[in-house]
Amino acid sequence: MRIVSLAGGIGGARFLRGLLTAAPDSEITVIGNTGDDISLYGLRVCPDLDTVMYTLGGGINEEQGWGRREESHVVKEELAAYGVEPQWFGLGDRDFATHIVRTQMLDAGYPLSAVTEALCARWRPGVRLIPMSDDRTETHVVVSDERGRRAIHFQEWWVRLRASVPAEQIILVGADEASPAPGVLEAIAAADAVILPPSNPVVSIGTILQIKGIREALEGKTVVGVSPIVGGAPVRGMADACLTAIGVETTAQAVLELYGSPLVDGWLVAEEDAGVALDGVDVEARPLIMHDVESAAAIARAALDMAARLASRDATAPTSYGEGAR
Repeated sequence: MRIVSLAGGIGGARFLRGLLTAAPDSEITVIGNTGDDISLYGLRVCPDLDTVMYTLGGGINEEQGWGRREESHVVKEELAAYGVEPQWFGLGDRDFATHIVRTQMLDAGYPLSAVTEALCARWRPGVRLIPMSDDRTETHVVVSDERGRRAIHFQEWWVRLRASVPAEQIILVGADEASPAPGVLEAIAAADAVILPPSNPVVSIGTILQIKGIREALEGKTVVGVSPIVGGAPVRGMADACLTAIGVETTAQAVLELYGSPLVDGWLVAEEDAGVALDGVDVEARPLIMHDVESAAAIARAALDMAARLASRDATAPTSYGEGAR
């Protein structure tokens, strides 16, 4: 089975670990969000790509869900001693090595997709990890505070401010010029199923969908999404602050409507959200909290089972001539 998944952040990475357990013999391609990418200390940092790579490769800090396990922070402490900013974004010593290699390769002219492939050769995540685009894009957030109305990088709003200042706009800078990375559209075209994990629908999944051609390609496939909202609250993180910024309620119903029925064919919701409905979308309620790999795998199996059922139904649907579809 050929599976494509869009992912960003901790929830997406942990879901993918369950997906690998649920479908160990499948060919899985992960299209990773790069809107969170930022340049720090002269290095290019790709938080979501690295979180997927470390999580699936066995190097993640399990307690916090990002960064490397058995990490130290000597370089960060030395940079702080020199007064180097920003001090609110903490990179560990092991993590620095990844960003140094990435930046060296980018400076040598390699595209981000080739760099990501080279980094994954060490970590062997068990999936093909492709950035959404080789073109540089960055998510910025418009806020108003004591310094006036201004745009700041998403990481400053998310990490330093902890989304405490309301976002007036969330903008993917560079989206208009960005194209899908090599292999993205081809993987979607060849996919038997596309799974949207419980990642942030605005700044993870939503960002990927802004790259031209990706949403259109997905609308021709069987797509099953897993709600990131349970009982009116994010499973983790601050997705509610992002949804509020774009005028969307923090509910499983509202996120489904945000994605829309042209994109999503099936939608998994938590049992407390069993009343969710949208024309053209199959909705199934089940436990959605990922306590461990086994519970994540159970959610992934439910998503794959739904995708298979929907694909089979579509394949046998009668045509205008009353015959089975071929």
